Amino acid sequence: MCANYLPIRPEHAHLLDLPQMTFDYQAEVYPSDRSPIIIAPEQQPEWRRAIFGLVPVWAEDLKTVQKTFNARSETASEKPSFRHAWKSGQFALIPVEVFFEPRYIEGKAQRWGIYRKDGQPFTIAAIYERTKLEKEFIHSMSMLTINAEKHPLMSQFHKPGKEKRSVVVISPELRLAWLQATHQEAQNFLTSFPAEDFIAEHMPYSAQHDFNINSF
Repeated sequence: MCANYLPIRPEHAHLLDLPQMTFDYQAEVYPSDRSPIIIAPEQQPEWRRAIFGLVPVWAEDLKTVQKTFNARSETASEKPSFRHAWKSGQFALIPVEVFFEPRYIEGKAQRWGIYRKDGQPFTIAAIYERTKLEKEFIHSMSMLTINAEKHPLMSQFHKPGKEKRSVVVISPELRLAWLQATHQEAQNFLTSFPAEDFIAEHMPYSAQHDFNINSF
């Protein structure tokens, strides 16, 4: 499960062939924080500011977000919190620079960051929802996850004895197709990312994020 990441930096928005964002957001994101996502409700990609943790259409408050920031792709179509977004084809991309996972060393969890070797931002598959709360419409999202027991990189993370899970990275050439996919087509996109393209590095909470992100 991914509960923490560094979203794309505003100055890197052009690398995704999208205009500059017009809203502010946190430099580091946890559940309930706001973060940029890309959606295509009118078939053209556009930015939205969304809560990390999907808020179902039937919710009356934001209490669900601490339990809905990740969605198992195998069961998203069945779970009450996710099935409306899934069956409506409300697929999104979360542009990130780094995402974090716990790696257990001698029984203790360490925070590790995973990022591309070339320093480029990348996009994580998500579902999103648009919910009306107290007369205001909000966007929210959940990262989709897949089994990672055989993945050479992602199998190193999470608590020993627990199932290994991974986010799904949507490659640049498939981004628009993912955003426009139907729920019947969605599973075709939910595959493992190439481990050789990524680096995992120990990044304690107190450390500065001085990882090797190239200048663009």
